[in-house]
Amino acid sequence: MRWYLRVLAILHRELGQFDLWWSRVVVLTYAVLTGLSIVLFARTTDWSLSLFFDMHQAVWWSPLVWTPLSTAAIVWITRRWVPGAAGSGIPQVMAALDSKVDRSQRGLYVSLKLALGKYLLASWGLLAGLSLGREGPSVQVGAGIMHNARHWLPQRNLVSEHGLLVAGGAAGIAAAFNTPLAGVMFAIEELSRRPEQRNSGLIIAAIVLAGLMGVSMQGNTSYFGIIRVDEFRADLWWPALLLAIACGLAGGLFSRLMIRSLAGVENDRFSRWRRRQPVVFAGACGLLIALIGLANHGITFGGGYSHSRAMLNGEAGIPVVYALFMFLTTWLTAWSGVPGGIFAPSLAIGGALGNDIALLTGNAQVPALIALGMTGFLAAATQAPLTAFIIVMEMVNGHAMVLSLMACALVASGVSRMLSRPLYGALAQAQLLRLPAKPTAPEHRAEAQAEDPEGAKKMEPTRGPGMGHS
Repeated sequence: MRWYLRVLAILHRELGQFDLWWSRVVVLTYAVLTGLSIVLFARTTDWSLSLFFDMHQAVWWSPLVWTPLSTAAIVWITRRWVPGAAGSGIPQVMAALDSKVDRSQRGLYVSLKLALGKYLLASWGLLAGLSLGREGPSVQVGAGIMHNARHWLPQRNLVSEHGLLVAGGAAGIAAAFNTPLAGVMFAIEELSRRPEQRNSGLIIAAIVLAGLMGVSMQGNTSYFGIIRVDEFRADLWWPALLLAIACGLAGGLFSRLMIRSLAGVENDRFSRWRRRQPVVFAGACGLLIALIGLANHGITFGGGYSHSRAMLNGEAGIPVVYALFMFLTTWLTAWSGVPGGIFAPSLAIGGALGNDIALLTGNAQVPALIALGMTGFLAAATQAPLTAFIIVMEMVNGHAMVLSLMACALVASGVSRMLSRPLYGALAQAQLLRLPAKPTAPEHRAEAQAEDPEGAKKMEPTRGPGMGHS
């Protein structure tokens, strides 16, 4: 009889708590909405880029006008209405998770308004032919949608705003790449700084459910296809090691360049121009991107997905300098200040480096080296090796390469750390500078005046002509 009473107690505890089940329903419903939104975002960006190539094919010189004008317009709209949508989106979510950010200030970094702005402006960026990815923006879009669930949760619930942000951001990665496991790893490695045991199962369920929405809408297919590696022969070890080091150096340089360009603390001529005339500067970046794209027959326009897939399929026509010019256009796109990520361009750059190493060493396992290059450069640029190797493993269905992908990611990330700080962590700290300055409390001013009367007077606001006396 005791076991029967124990079962009834368990059922009552699990089924009799309305708040608990309502919280689960709300979170999982928002996970479905997040997954569907990211799939729609992916289709919109693909459609936008195809329209750009149609325009370029019809009028070959159109990028010289359309790309710089669009870049300038995107930056003007972003700065005017949705300044929190600029850039990748991952640093914003990391900043929103920071303990320095009050609950009332999270709207600076994640909200439905920013999610909509990110959706539209990143799509316009690909319509302009800019070298950006949708995966970073998907993190901010997913976090903004999932964060809105807090309005529907009961007061007594086990899901914190921190958990919602982690679930939404990771769900964005899971649905964007069609890789649920990578979304979970991204949550652990990049977003979750203080895991909460009470709701970790529900958070992971939300991430996986959003990823399954991507699978159901886009099919259970790999992002790039299947890499067939019959045998990891000994002749692949030295090219793979050379590639991992090259990716580490290139990714570390890319990360360092991005931090110096975007942190807003440099005082060189171009940084001063960017601060003084951001819209004109963005137009100049767009013009350089158009010139580089036209000089390379259009292969550097967009995020590089089609060219990465072509390399994996063994198609010819990708020049040796592709990695260099894709590196430049991705950096210029980010420096311009438009909303957009670096995941897809990083995969393209790394894949091109793998292709170049294969040609240099004469190795026949070109697809394997391309996959290793994708993993290595993404791990070096983001310094998130576990996320990078799982993303590539799931995207190419290369489960036979698990150990080699992991080793390449770890080596490249280690080399990158000698050159640069973690990219997203540094940019998240820069995002925290957008927080409004806290006013000096009256009691603090009184204490300061008692200790240093002259210094306290300097802290007091200066009364202008229109300010009366109290």
